[in-house]
Amino acid sequence: MLLENWVAPLLDGYDKVDSVIAIPDSGIGRLQAAIALRKARYDAVINLHGGTTSTFLARATGAAVRVGYANYQYSFLYNVLLDSSSRFWNSESTHSAEQQLALAGSLGVPVDFRPESQLPILEAANRQVMSRLVEAGLSGNDAPIALIHPAAATFTKQWDVQKFAALADHLSQRGFFVAAVGSANENALLEELKSLSDARIATFGGLPLQQITALASISRLFVGNDSGIAHIAAAVGTPPVVIFGSSNREHWRPWTKGPCEIVFREFSCQPCPGYECLRFGDPRCILEVDLGEVVAAVDRLIDRT
Repeated sequence: MLLENWVAPLLDGYDKVDSVIAIPDSGIGRLQAAIALRKARYDAVINLHGGTTSTFLARATGAAVRVGYANYQYSFLYNVLLDSSSRFWNSESTHSAEQQLALAGSLGVPVDFRPESQLPILEAANRQVMSRLVEAGLSGNDAPIALIHPAAATFTKQWDVQKFAALADHLSQRGFFVAAVGSANENALLEELKSLSDARIATFGGLPLQQITALASISRLFVGNDSGIAHIAAAVGTPPVVIFGSSNREHWRPWTKGPCEIVFREFSCQPCPGYECLRFGDPRCILEVDLGEVVAAVDRLIDRT
């Protein structure tokens, strides 16, 4: 499996992948990676991404079978093309996971059982996270952890931080130790969350992905926006509550058969690319999601699990 170098550590210790290849950021590094891929003489390559870089690398392998979707950029560089995952599954709409499984299925790989997402949990990362939690005030193992991720890639997917703060208060009242995570450049948002809440919140900005995975795995539940962290939580079996705004709920809901809640306000303009709100200016789809709706979803999930 070939991945960008920032995300490749997610698969450290994952025994279902024979080899994880991390692609450097630099142009020279990517050229060197392309040469190494060519020398490996792969028989087939499946591009699950479809962007320019992944297409270039797929072609650079020289593999006899190169699989992608017909709507990929430079689709002429593939020799096995699928027109849609909906046709493969004979379904009107498909999840992102099904979209990717269809590419493997086109080569005869058995995919009908639709495996759930999963991630490895490194023991070293688990120890590091537990140490951080103890430093932040978690005493013993009697307090269940609620993991919050208040950030999102676009403003049309980011629920109001004041509502997250009120939700943290509710979780604290229900006996949870609240932990909030974000990237290093989201520290200001994490501090704002703490300042707006009466609950004691442990914030962790810039945690390595392996430690976020470990933290999610020992949490009783996850609450956050539609983001990669929500999918990490689902992949380690932590029940998620995901708040949706502009994005496609059917395509991006957590890929899990376990307990899960999604909360949203429906608008006719959904889904949209989400980089701006062309209809209202302010993204009402996410701003109008009520605190009470999320609290109710959280309570249902707690009661079920």
